[in-house]
Amino acid sequence: MIFFNVPAYTGKEDAYMLEAVRSGKISGDGLFTKKCHEWFERELGCAKALLTTSCTHALEMAAMLIEIQPGDEVIMPSYTFVSTANAFVLRGAKIVFVDVRPDTLNIDETKIEAAITDKTKAIVPVHYAGVGCEMDTIMAIAERHGLYVIEDAAQGMQATYKGRALGTIGHIGTYSFHETKNYTAGGEGGLLIINDERFAERAEVIREKGTNRSQFFRGMVDKYTWVDIGSSYLPADINAAYLYAQLESADAVNADRLASWRHYYDAFAALEKKGIDLPAIPAHCEHNAHMFYLKCTSFEERTAFLEHCKTEEILAVFHYIPLHASPAGKRFSRFHGEDRFTTVESERLVRLPLYYGMGEATRQRVIDVVTSFYGD
Repeated sequence: MIFFNVPAYTGKEDAYMLEAVRSGKISGDGLFTKKCHEWFERELGCAKALLTTSCTHALEMAAMLIEIQPGDEVIMPSYTFVSTANAFVLRGAKIVFVDVRPDTLNIDETKIEAAITDKTKAIVPVHYAGVGCEMDTIMAIAERHGLYVIEDAAQGMQATYKGRALGTIGHIGTYSFHETKNYTAGGEGGLLIINDERFAERAEVIREKGTNRSQFFRGMVDKYTWVDIGSSYLPADINAAYLYAQLESADAVNADRLASWRHYYDAFAALEKKGIDLPAIPAHCEHNAHMFYLKCTSFEERTAFLEHCKTEEILAVFHYIPLHASPAGKRFSRFHGEDRFTTVESERLVRLPLYYGMGEATRQRVIDVVTSFYGD
């Protein structure tokens, strides 16, 4: 059996987790959390980086930071994970979905401006598969209309748009370190990226249950107290220790995944003659091989393809069901304009196994099974 995903493991995770346990500081903001923060702020060039328990929680923090109120509207693609929308719905926002581009499956930047009303508060671009949205256009729209931009870069670690790390272009960015991502914090974890320094101090407070506890530990106040809304968004330092081992090997992990991705791409190039679409990477974007997908010619073909893979013990999967078609989506959102590509493209897409340390033999087995389905 070839699994769809195997969580990354680089070799130092055990030792670092044990070190965290023996440090006497295994709750939030211990030694390894600080090491991770330093790594991100250095490598990403952001104003502030804060580890969280998940990307979901990082998005919830972002919604608090920009003060989403009941009745506000937030524009985003429907082709995304539920957390992208839920974080803002929890604060009372109405979600406004617009269509995606058929090439990258990212939000169609040309559809955003028409969806803006006097209730719009923010735009949330989702960098699907670690491929950057058209951020120059999105930022220009936001500036014209006085809107916030929150980047959902859950899949975007070590990917760039015009040389800038995904998550560092908008006012706030978020990452995921779930076990399915390129790097994991021991199964669960996330990151809040502050690019607008106005949010830096308040982000610490929200993350610390609404208290100024972080300032207390830095000696800035003589006692800490409740000063704002917030919740418990700090991950245990054990999780940070696991993640830090992976950050130290981030370039090696990235290179390994990219090698598998390129091998797939080269092997499947001939399938385009059969109407199969391969991932599209704009010239000004560097992706991170978060996933490799094929887009079959139809929903029916995809269903048969997935059954073929299952029979051959290859765990290939489809991805998101568009949120606007879900029961909660119908309650908390509306779709602006025509759903020309969101649904039809989602029904064609299938993701192939891709993970760090996959190896040539495993990769070739997947290629053989895919090509046998298409008769090549």
